[in-house]
Amino acid sequence: MPNKQLNDIDIINAMKSASVLVVGDIMLDRFVYGIVERISPESPVPVLSVTRENAMLGGAGNTLSNLMHLGAQGKILSIIGDDDIGMQIKTLAQKQGVDISGLIVSDKRFSIVKTRFLAGHQQLLRSDYERVEDISPELEEALLTKAKELLADIDVMIISDYGKGLLSAGLLKSIIALANKRDIPVLVDPKGSDYSKYRGADIVTPNKKELSQASGGLPVDSDEQVIKAARGLIEQSGIKAVIATRSQDGMSVIQKEQDASHIRSACDIEVFDVSGAGDSVIATIAATIAAGADIIQAAALANIAGSIVVSKVGTAPIRASELLEAAAQHDSSSDVVSQANAHHPRIERTRQAPVLDQNAAHEEVLRWKARGLKIGFTNGCFDVLHYGHVTYLNDARHKCDRLVVGLNSDASVRILKGETRPVHDENSRAAVLAALGSVDMVVLFGANRASDDNTASDLLDCLQPDIYFKGGDYSIDQIPEAPIVKRHGGSVDIMPVYDGHSTSNSIKKM
Repeated sequence: MPNKQLNDIDIINAMKSASVLVVGDIMLDRFVYGIVERISPESPVPVLSVTRENAMLGGAGNTLSNLMHLGAQGKILSIIGDDDIGMQIKTLAQKQGVDISGLIVSDKRFSIVKTRFLAGHQQLLRSDYERVEDISPELEEALLTKAKELLADIDVMIISDYGKGLLSAGLLKSIIALANKRDIPVLVDPKGSDYSKYRGADIVTPNKKELSQASGGLPVDSDEQVIKAARGLIEQSGIKAVIATRSQDGMSVIQKEQDASHIRSACDIEVFDVSGAGDSVIATIAATIAAGADIIQAAALANIAGSIVVSKVGTAPIRASELLEAAAQHDSSSDVVSQANAHHPRIERTRQAPVLDQNAAHEEVLRWKARGLKIGFTNGCFDVLHYGHVTYLNDARHKCDRLVVGLNSDASVRILKGETRPVHDENSRAAVLAALGSVDMVVLFGANRASDDNTASDLLDCLQPDIYFKGGDYSIDQIPEAPIVKRHGGSVDIMPVYDGHSTSNSIKKM
């Protein structure tokens, strides 16, 4: 592994040329969202009125998604069934640009799918469609043959063990030996208490509970206890290093015959959901090592990544842009990571709201909703900001806890207003809106061609605000976005217009 300490920003940018193979059980994670308004007359259980569904890669696929969002080149070695779920898994992976040549289809196994049913943000039930059994010798041989092909062009290999039967003892031994022969670092997200099956691996990444279990129940509350448990694990299992994730205590890096290192978080982290955090951590370690980082720097960057991910709601990946933003505030000469607002820096003294893309906006809205905040949304061109705009936004903000403004892109404004508009480009308009005290977030949206949908419907479908504010002399049935808002349980508030104040009038005066 590299020993030279490189700049964090350079490492993150270099991830684009990193190639990482993920080996493990790939799954489909389904989320069924709805509203509960009554109890079933058949039995005392809530009736979920379904409003929408979402699906994403799960299991080893979540590690893969994190790699792709970090900008790395991801490959997968796994098995899917010859079924509809397997086709969905393959399609989702292809959409992310994953090399799926290592996805082996078998009619002897069926694809794993985990379905979560949620009312708002409250999970009512999870159903797992799976069969835990070891793979056949024939499938083991097919996986090993494919591994030999994939390892020819790989910088790092991740073993993502979910204990579903794919990673048999024989396959683990053979595939680790193949990687060792090619000097390819092997990282393991472990399962179970017997780590000897990972003998020859470079790094394992247990959390505190897993480390204690794997070390025979040793305590792991202090630095000294973690070091003792990890060194015993290294000696017994034949692995080279342990990166122990320790929640609010950061991470500890214990290597054979070297001093241990501890990476701390510089401030308290607001934790919303730890789902998938381990996948984000090991993906970041793998991508940074593949990009040229040493193990300590990789752990430090992974510690930042972990703090970003747990501040999100639900299983969400770490993005290269988020890691770059956080690294810009991090003193790379120090082992202590500065994470004050690392995932979402704001200059509160100037009350500058963030300008986000749709995915990042969705994650922030989920965080707000998890706090019980009422979310308002409005949209417009806001070309030349005037009294009418500011008063309207202030009035809207008085009716909600957070106000999101959807801002028409330049192309969208030209479709609506003609080729002479907008007067100010989208970045300038977004910056002015973001500086208003009434605005909590700005999100660009809109069509690029006149034939495309130029409404805020897609954005509203994603963000699902509690209130949609619309200014003008409309009835609700005249607003194309209204059905989407109401379908998700939101309401539409038609706001008054302010006569004599408009962008067109301002332009005429000028």
